[in-house]
Amino acid sequence: MNDSVYMAEALSLARRGIYTVTPNPAVGCVLVRDGVVIGRGWHKQAGGHHAEINAMRDACEQAGLDPNDAQARNQACAGADCYVTLEPCSHTGRTGPCAAALIEAGIARLVYAMEDPNPQVAGRGLEMLEDAGIAVAGPVLEDEALALNRGFVRRMSRGRPWMRCKLAMSLDGRTAMESGESHWVTARRAREDVQRLRAASCAIVSGVDTVLLDKASLTVRREDWLEAPEGEEIRQPLRVVLDSTGRLTADAPLVQLPFPILLIHTEEVDASGWPDHVEHLVVPARDGRVSPLAVVQELAKRGINEVLVEAGAKVAGSFLRLGLLDELIIYMAPKLLGNKARGLFDLPIDAMAGQLPLEIKDMRAVGQDWRITAVPDFDS
Repeated sequence: MNDSVYMAEALSLARRGIYTVTPNPAVGCVLVRDGVVIGRGWHKQAGGHHAEINAMRDACEQAGLDPNDAQARNQACAGADCYVTLEPCSHTGRTGPCAAALIEAGIARLVYAMEDPNPQVAGRGLEMLEDAGIAVAGPVLEDEALALNRGFVRRMSRGRPWMRCKLAMSLDGRTAMESGESHWVTARRAREDVQRLRAASCAIVSGVDTVLLDKASLTVRREDWLEAPEGEEIRQPLRVVLDSTGRLTADAPLVQLPFPILLIHTEEVDASGWPDHVEHLVVPARDGRVSPLAVVQELAKRGINEVLVEAGAKVAGSFLRLGLLDELIIYMAPKLLGNKARGLFDLPIDAMAGQLPLEIKDMRAVGQDWRITAVPDFDS
């Protein structure tokens, strides 16, 4: 019995939901009996069937049985081993508890990749299964499972989303010309790769200067690689603009697209005449600007798991200085913009002792550009 092989397949299935399931975690499930996979499933959309239920339904269909018939599910799944990337839920949310459904179906063994960090579950699903006489094994491939849902894990364990900052720079570390012109530092392949980052994010945060200068939409563009669930449109992340004094106007290109927008201010603004998909929020100021910590706390309250910061040096630097960025994704183009062009971060470092070390996690070519993934080492 090779638990790792089946769990690897379950993780592969789970990844198919990363663009669609927020604020829920991406979960995959494989049902195996006598060394043969009899059912596969993954969580496709928040509010829809969880991975375990979809795997049981698939097992019914493979056996020529009605997936809507509980007795048929029991017949199809009895005695099977269930491999699932996250501990089965034990509470009733939009759907019923998966642990109870697995018990009713008569599975013989449950193998899990990681426990659920949600306080509503936190081991209770595994206890339910064990109390019902079902053998439980795990964790298996836990590191891979944690990486898959690090935003969900971070929000449940530390009360804030996973914060990722994306930047594009020239070989000499410049992001835009002195005037602010930045189209385009990187080439097409790198810009397409950014669409994947956007699609996997629950929210995109930018500053009003960037939005106005670039006429940015902050949306996910449909590409061949991104398939929406059948009958569904691509999920668009919440677009968050830090606009302290209300400089953005209702006729901005960003506003013309009918996807949710959160405008964050430090003072009350006239919200009349704005479309329904735009929300205005006032938060405390820090150094005369929107407080990055207030933004992170607000997004966590809204169930946001992963945030992509796409902004200029001032906004990016404000998040970095407060230790709020977990990951940096930097696209480096093989070109020079010169010493008058703008830098990556607004970081007032005066001496080598104040430097911020980074740990390079990955570096790879994306078309003619390079993508560098780094993690700030705030403890050094």
